[in-house]
Amino acid sequence: MNNTAAGDALRAIVKAYDVRGLVGSQLTAEVVAALGAGFADEVGAAGGDLIVGHDMRDSSPEFAAAFARGAAARGANVISIGLCSTDESYYASGALGAPAAMFTASHNPAAYNGIKMSRAGAQAMSIDTGLSAVRDRAIGYLDSGITEVATPGTVGERDVLAEYAEYLRTLVDLSGSRPLRIVVDAGNGMGGLTVPAVLGTAAGLAALPFEIIPLYFELDGTFPNHEANPLDPKNLVDLQAAVIKHGADLGLAFDGDADRCFVIDERGEPVSPSAVAAIVAEREVARERLTHPDEDIYVLHNLITSRIVAETIEAVGAIPVRTRVGHSLIKDEMRRTGAVFGGEHSAHYYFREFWGADNGMLAAMHVLAELGSQPGTLSGLAERFDPYAASGEINSTVANVPEAYTRIVEAFADRAEFDEFDGLTVTGTGLPEDEFWWFSVRPSNTEPLLRLNVEAATPAIMERLRDEALALIRA
Repeated sequence: MNNTAAGDALRAIVKAYDVRGLVGSQLTAEVVAALGAGFADEVGAAGGDLIVGHDMRDSSPEFAAAFARGAAARGANVISIGLCSTDESYYASGALGAPAAMFTASHNPAAYNGIKMSRAGAQAMSIDTGLSAVRDRAIGYLDSGITEVATPGTVGERDVLAEYAEYLRTLVDLSGSRPLRIVVDAGNGMGGLTVPAVLGTAAGLAALPFEIIPLYFELDGTFPNHEANPLDPKNLVDLQAAVIKHGADLGLAFDGDADRCFVIDERGEPVSPSAVAAIVAEREVARERLTHPDEDIYVLHNLITSRIVAETIEAVGAIPVRTRVGHSLIKDEMRRTGAVFGGEHSAHYYFREFWGADNGMLAAMHVLAELGSQPGTLSGLAERFDPYAASGEINSTVANVPEAYTRIVEAFADRAEFDEFDGLTVTGTGLPEDEFWWFSVRPSNTEPLLRLNVEAATPAIMERLRDEALALIRA
């Protein structure tokens, strides 16, 4: 492949936070091997360890092996951890102190695959913090071939599933929970491997007081039942019905690589990720207070989360830190602030005790522990953390984003204040507390879309603001 063609191909698939592309036409074994070599060079892995894991997609084992070959040619000693969830790969990176590459396209359809790369200690790598350099090195290797170093690395295997499960259980003690019946929809993704290990006895750990009712635990990268994307409501329908059918206490839905978890209450209703973030924030702050009663405690939340998240953080005496959207950005901010926890509206949850990385399983365990410590229902528990009306994310195709911003600013100039911390956030001013509102308009990184999120004190105010903002965006 010539340099120009290689550059164009790699620029199309190396995104802001990861690599993502169509199998065969964009991602091939040759491309992946070059990325493996470039990654090993960028993280200085020659003579040291480098972890490679993969999800259940049909192409993942081949790609993981090609990446390992490229990295070993440049001197890295590759530790293949085989089938794993993304947060399991973060565990390996943190516990073993080695850079890691995880082959997954997360919730994307079966035709896609991708790579999430981390420096040692599960430290995020984005386009601004090394991913562009990996891409550029790979372009060179595609053009001229991968040059093998004088002492090539080795490729070995290690199963870390049991270690990962045991570590999570040290972070959240579930042994004292009351008995709970839990329906889990793994969506044929990696939750089918990790849930039995962490919440069951598959990894040799003691039984917990839980009855797990499995949905789609068979690992199948063709996703025969539904897409492994719980953010889309249609993919929650089976779980909601099963929770009702079995009289379960709650339901959990994992995405394809099982790093995100969505929660369903006993009525079959979704619990908002903001409510989950608030519940976990309370628990993580309380735990930190036990050992550091007089120190400042920081908790992150991105600007799309409900106002209740910051209010909850403040109510327990911690300091909320508002962040932009994006997992690499939040991981960097976790390190900078030393925050104990961070939550996103998209159901990514970050933990200091997990190397600042995101872990949906750990968030689910916190919800189980909180619910299991009291006699009430999950809907009753979550109600305290869901007092406001939210629109959810609404996407609009917009050709000229600056013009849309101008229309919004002109329309709201006399009744709102604006900030451009991440997109445009518009907050109502001079209002009684029981009439508050705000909305955020953010451009997509990859598509000509504007994403609108609205929150207000009441459904009527939210609906009015939502409709007005959409009319301006789509004018």
